[in-house]
Amino acid sequence: MVQNEKELKEKRLKEALYLFNHGEYFDSYYTFGNKREGENVRFTVWAPEACAVAVVGDFNDWEENTLLEKIAETGCWTGVVPQVEEGQCYKYKVTQVTGEVAYKIDPYALEFEVRPNDASIVKELPQKNWKDGGWLSARKRWPIYQRPLNIYEVHLSSWKQHDDGSWYTIPELQEELIPYVKELGFTHIEFMPVMEHPLDASWGYQTTGFFALSSKYGTIEEFQDFVEAAHLEGIGIIMDWVPGHFNRNDYGLAYFDGTPQFEYADPNRANNNRWGTLNFDLSKKEIHSFLISNALFWIETFHLDGLRVDAVSNMLYRDYDEGEWSPNEKGGNENLEGIDFIKKLNTIVFSRHPSIIMAAEESTSWKKVTKPVSDGGLGFNYKWNMGWMNDTLRFFEMDPLYRKDHFNLLTFSFMYAFNENFILPFSHDEVVHGKKSLMHKMHGDRYNQFAGLRTLKTYQMFHPGKKLNFMGNEFGQFLEWKFAEGLEWESLEDEMNAQHLAFTKALNQFYKEYRALWELDHTMEGIEILDADNKEESVLLFLRKGKKPRDFLVICCNFTPVERQNVRVGVPFRGLYEEVWNTELEQLGGTWTKGQENFNTETIEKHKQAYSIEVILPALSVIAIAPKYVYGAAKK
Repeated sequence: MVQNEKELKEKRLKEALYLFNHGEYFDSYYTFGNKREGENVRFTVWAPEACAVAVVGDFNDWEENTLLEKIAETGCWTGVVPQVEEGQCYKYKVTQVTGEVAYKIDPYALEFEVRPNDASIVKELPQKNWKDGGWLSARKRWPIYQRPLNIYEVHLSSWKQHDDGSWYTIPELQEELIPYVKELGFTHIEFMPVMEHPLDASWGYQTTGFFALSSKYGTIEEFQDFVEAAHLEGIGIIMDWVPGHFNRNDYGLAYFDGTPQFEYADPNRANNNRWGTLNFDLSKKEIHSFLISNALFWIETFHLDGLRVDAVSNMLYRDYDEGEWSPNEKGGNENLEGIDFIKKLNTIVFSRHPSIIMAAEESTSWKKVTKPVSDGGLGFNYKWNMGWMNDTLRFFEMDPLYRKDHFNLLTFSFMYAFNENFILPFSHDEVVHGKKSLMHKMHGDRYNQFAGLRTLKTYQMFHPGKKLNFMGNEFGQFLEWKFAEGLEWESLEDEMNAQHLAFTKALNQFYKEYRALWELDHTMEGIEILDADNKEESVLLFLRKGKKPRDFLVICCNFTPVERQNVRVGVPFRGLYEEVWNTELEQLGGTWTKGQENFNTETIEKHKQAYSIEVILPALSVIAIAPKYVYGAAKK
């Protein structure tokens, strides 16, 4: 009986390794790494060109060579080590093809020592009894395309710190961050990378342990509890994921068996000069198994609601990096195997989790990023709109006197707003490295800076596309983000910052209340441009629409600090309209003590509409007008 059980285990192991070698093992973390077998632990690692692999650790005094057996033709080594305890440290002692000996981390380790130590730790995958079934069921029933998506981006260790500079633990963040985000009305939190990484200055984008929550943040169990608590409060969790490249420290994945194993053999393709990392060789089937398993590990182990896939352009192009590059077999600059990998990744993820968010951080004009693979697309369901972000911030940073000469920076986005399913991001990348905070980018004195920031944030919210803002944007932090310090929470003692926080809460709630702002985000039916040609006054007018004819808002933007009187605006139906949003209201930080009276339509054609109203556009503002009592909407 024991012999049959042993043979069955060996058979299953060989079947798993076969699938791994063929790029079809998407649960490989169940086999690789350390896996308990009674009082013993089986260690399994991929090192195809190694001459020998041993496990050294606390359980054998780091000296005795517990050699692993190479499974023929798989490139994998495995072996059972007796009397290994949870929490003990270990590494692989790899005799490389060159004859040199290297001590390497376990690529599949679920936990690591706290820096500066770097050993892998024996850790079983926790079996949590989740309580967020209601959230997951609702996510399946209501497609995210037709729901509000308003993301609060967070760097885990610099959102808030203790007085002595120490970081908040994950349980402490659970107690403070989740209620804060809920109170402000954001729908999701997006964490910058939380995987194991040695250098804080990399912000987590140079990963060593892809299957481990960074030990300096906390434990797997704590992060699972955080996600569950967020879901129970109606907040989704998205995470940054970096599948294109990895940290090149000697103890990590770099030249693991002494040869280009995880990285490309061509040095021009392996070396990522811009980020000082190594690029994954996306032509290898084993890398497919490793990375797709990793995506599913984070989604399934932590019940994540989505992944923001970093640096997609780096996987799409051979010449995206600085320096020399090698063309593909057709002479082009496309990374053909990278394209195939991305399509495969999204196909597999969506086959198992159709309601998940897979958002591409892709900075070029690559076509069909968010189209299905079956239609020739890359298969993501969202893309960060970097063009919109760059153009919009350029426009808002300039003196309003000159904005009329660059009005196309604002209006150009309407030409391509529905080419992809876009997220409009004001992310961490825009408030660091001398770029200034969003508030500091605004032109003029302190009052006009806040007025500009209210206008910018409202314009973002009213423009088609889902939304993302980095922490600190919500209260108008003046200094740019510093990864080693907490946010400037003391600035909330200033009345203007406190008012801006109240403005953000009101804006987020307004966004969720009006279906016209999110129900048809990804189709031209969701917007109708009334006037995008008034560059002399820098005034932009458009309608946002929901599915029902009556669900619409009239959006009026004034991008200069000059009040515009008697502005005639076309509206689709006869009746009575009311102002429902005005960035210059006193309670939002402006100077208007009250809003405008209701507007009665006149039978004066304007902006290709049969009716029109006359409004005042406050200086440097955005107002929204909604139908109150109108005729004819129900007939359409």
